[in-house]
Amino acid sequence: MANNFREFNPCTLLAPVPAVMVSCCGVQAGAKPNIITVAWAGTVNSEPPMVSVSVRKNRFSHHMISESGEFVVNLVDEAHCKALDFCGVRSGKDVDKWAHCGLTPLPVKELDHAPAIAECPAYLACKVRQVLELGSHDMFIGEVVGVQVREEMFEGTALHLERAGLVTYNHGVYQRAADVLGFFGYSVARPEVLERRMKVYEK
Repeated sequence: MANNFREFNPCTLLAPVPAVMVSCCGVQAGAKPNIITVAWAGTVNSEPPMVSVSVRKNRFSHHMISESGEFVVNLVDEAHCKALDFCGVRSGKDVDKWAHCGLTPLPVKELDHAPAIAECPAYLACKVRQVLELGSHDMFIGEVVGVQVREEMFEGTALHLERAGLVTYNHGVYQRAADVLGFFGYSVARPEVLERRMKVYEK
């Protein structure tokens, strides 16, 4: 078989990845919350539930997360893709991202400082458990201490995040993550189970 691959230098080509807005706040009196766009976020543990976000030391939000030990990972839908991009290319030092993007800080009962973004379809409230200094970025590993999901993402007790129209980041491009191709275990599901389960995702 011919080798039809083109060689790249080692790089962070992993794609697609979740594109999320991370909200945080400092601990000083009168501190204002900020939003940072993160494409380097991921699940790192299930018991306890833990996620990571990687942030450059020179980013305005870095010291807020370091000081407070808190951050909120907000999942982003297509309606807020432009806000997602803006919060990644402008610094909170220079502009109030909340006001510019029409976003609303939402208090999170499990946290003391960091708010969620009220307009997002879901959020994960996190407390920092470990910081790994990796080079260009510090990885904040946070334990998920609270999760909220908008009511319209449910059908009965079943969660249907595909309804959120979530955004992914694919090598410099934002893309939809809405189409359902299967479900966990569908490759070995009985035909009648496969048919019944997949009908739920028909548009």
